[in-house]
Amino acid sequence: MRLSKNKFKEDLIKKLEKERATNIDEASELDIYYALGSLIRDYIAENWLRTNEEYIKNAKKQVYYFSMEFLMGKLLVNNLMNLGIKHICEEALKELNMDLDKIEELEKDQGLGNGGLGRLAACFMDSMASIGVPGHGCGIRYRYGLFEQRIIDGYQVEFPDKWLQNKNVWEIRRKERAVEVKFGGNVRVIEENGKLDFIHENYESILAVPYDTPVVGYKNKLVNTLRLFSAEAIKKDFDFSYFNRGQYMKAFEYKHSVEAISEVLYPNDAFEAGRNLRLKQEYFLVSAGIQSIMRTYKRLGKSIDDFHEYIAIHINDTHPALAIPELMRILMDEEGLGWDEAWRITTNTISYTNHTIMSEALEKWDVDMFKNLLPRIYMIVDEINERFCRELWNNKYHGDFEKICQMAVIAHNEIRMAHLAIVGSHSINGVAKLHTELLKKQELKEFYQYYSYKFNNKTNGISHRRWLLKANPELSKLINDTIGKGWINLPNQLSKLLKYKDDPVFKEKVHEIKQKNKIKLANMIREKHGIEVDPNSIFDIHAKRLHEYKRQLLNVFHIMNLYNKLIENPELDIYPRTFIFGGKAASSYFMAKQVIKLINTLAYKVNNDKRIKDKIKIVFMENYGVTLAEHMIPAANVSEQISTTTKEASGTGNMKFMMNGAITIATLDGANIDIKNAVGEENIVIFGLNEKEFLELYRNGTYNSIELCNTDIRLKKILNQLRGGFFPVKDDEFSIIYHSLTKHNDEFFVLKDFDSYVKAQERIDKLYRNISKWTEMSIVNIGSSGIFSSDRTICEYATGIWKTNLCDRHY
Repeated sequence: MRLSKNKFKEDLIKKLEKERATNIDEASELDIYYALGSLIRDYIAENWLRTNEEYIKNAKKQVYYFSMEFLMGKLLVNNLMNLGIKHICEEALKELNMDLDKIEELEKDQGLGNGGLGRLAACFMDSMASIGVPGHGCGIRYRYGLFEQRIIDGYQVEFPDKWLQNKNVWEIRRKERAVEVKFGGNVRVIEENGKLDFIHENYESILAVPYDTPVVGYKNKLVNTLRLFSAEAIKKDFDFSYFNRGQYMKAFEYKHSVEAISEVLYPNDAFEAGRNLRLKQEYFLVSAGIQSIMRTYKRLGKSIDDFHEYIAIHINDTHPALAIPELMRILMDEEGLGWDEAWRITTNTISYTNHTIMSEALEKWDVDMFKNLLPRIYMIVDEINERFCRELWNNKYHGDFEKICQMAVIAHNEIRMAHLAIVGSHSINGVAKLHTELLKKQELKEFYQYYSYKFNNKTNGISHRRWLLKANPELSKLINDTIGKGWINLPNQLSKLLKYKDDPVFKEKVHEIKQKNKIKLANMIREKHGIEVDPNSIFDIHAKRLHEYKRQLLNVFHIMNLYNKLIENPELDIYPRTFIFGGKAASSYFMAKQVIKLINTLAYKVNNDKRIKDKIKIVFMENYGVTLAEHMIPAANVSEQISTTTKEASGTGNMKFMMNGAITIATLDGANIDIKNAVGEENIVIFGLNEKEFLELYRNGTYNSIELCNTDIRLKKILNQLRGGFFPVKDDEFSIIYHSLTKHNDEFFVLKDFDSYVKAQERIDKLYRNISKWTEMSIVNIGSSGIFSSDRTICEYATGIWKTNLCDRHY
């Protein structure tokens, strides 16, 4: 947009006066933040309105991306950047004695996600808006995020993530567009004129109020929408009769039970009440979203028979799979269509991304709970199952009860959401080549054999505009000065950097920028954690959700082994190393929380041991999220991507790190394989079992972890140190970790891959000693990262799945 610096200052001062009732001299930084955010939203509004009007006027096919998570990060600088007025804002604020960086610090990360699933959805939103796909997000406006993580005495302690404690300046509440969502009750069936009608009665009614946030495309005047729904009471907020009798908690009971639906991301499902609430959340999202979509569709004036020609609904993992029976319900019960026509429209409208091959992560719901909470939806799911099983019987598996039971949507008193998503959609995609092949060969083998035409791969991607342009401005400027700005819109142009990998001047500049980023992170570590780390050491970063298959434990064991060697020989020649961890463990995941305790206990011991002369340091960065990642990733020398082979669907952190020049140490898992193919084997450090070796060990049951420990004195020592006396904790503190590796035979092959991992780390030590060669590897990673932009991914979704406007970009 065109805007002068003086006009910007004038507009900001007016905003302060009108909305904050203050002037520029008296305004606090918070006043400035809210005035600035409100002003930017005003600048966005015209294009936002025009975009929506154009979509309706031209009847463009709309994509609606349903996800339980949207980790959008901070939007202030991102919106300024996408509007093309960041430099104007910075200069104007500077003349007003203000600093944009300090003002941005006041913005909170939106608490709408947990990890890769939510960050992927956010990247997709950015790319859809930036490359011109008419696509919108549908989610829940959680009042509290997953949790705020604090480390107390080495333990993870969860506190409420009050991201909405202050006003969210970006959202617009649309109470007039609220819809009704129904739970419980009973369904009465009547027949009129030979047609069955289903009357839902005695239900609990809840209002889903939409809050819209603009998603601004990069310098293209296009603004899509992220619509988040908040649960509100449809009846009176509280009962006066209870209140007047002094029964205050009882008076507000109804209001609180309703609002609980959008209160917190992922309620603890270890208890029935938590499972019930989570199912409520999932139906609340899809019912509110599809009713909203239907209202927008009717503005087009098109026939309901053509719904799928103008609407694409994509479900991000199984959480929104109830979109299938909900769309069926609306088409049949409200639009009067028969089953066959409604099914044709539904299956042609909905597509599904699978994000895991781990069976425990594929959602299943108890039939009785489901039926009581969603009686009409259960009837539809039951009918889908009956028809699907009959189809299997007639077409392929006549008489094979076991096979049909194995594939059924409902079996063993459970509703299998992944099966529902497959049967009720026209596309099922994996998120990396290996992941998709494993779905076909293993987890969803029977479905692939029956529905081979539905399966496809769409390797994940990341928003290079946030994770490089925004997160690493100095590197981005160097890239602009070297190859021009074309890569911002066409990220494949980053490959032009490859011809500079041997240029000593360019290499020196890349190295200097990495060092500056490391110094910034070292300062943050000192200020927040009181730990002095050497910016000249190797910054080895392992940042992701805590889970056994992601194997933070393998990293810890390598550090313990390194520490043991240094105690034996303090003069050991190793390159100084700073090991940095970040990530949350689910509140009910005790094993993962104990790994966090182990990391912090080891950090305390190592960081305070003068004998090792600061050759290694360990830092656990608490409350890892988007903004913290933006500080950590540009500073990384080494990117830890060490999941057990076949367990990580794709990963996106691996892409962010490589795009910022980190060298990946990795197993051949998920998108690590794609990264290896992009950069070449000499520019990544691979270790561990490959897919074939892993599956052979896993299936033949010959692996014996205790036998391995008895033959490797390093592992034997490390495991003995876990049992007591080595750490300043009670002797059985880490018993669950010890037993998982011995008594339970090391399910994720931490011990099996240990030796290979140690050798890979030794290779990193040697490589880093030649900074010129290391920087060359770093440049190859940056220059090869364009293929991992979510712009490429969205082009593939748009043309291959959603059949929306053709993408004219080439990847």
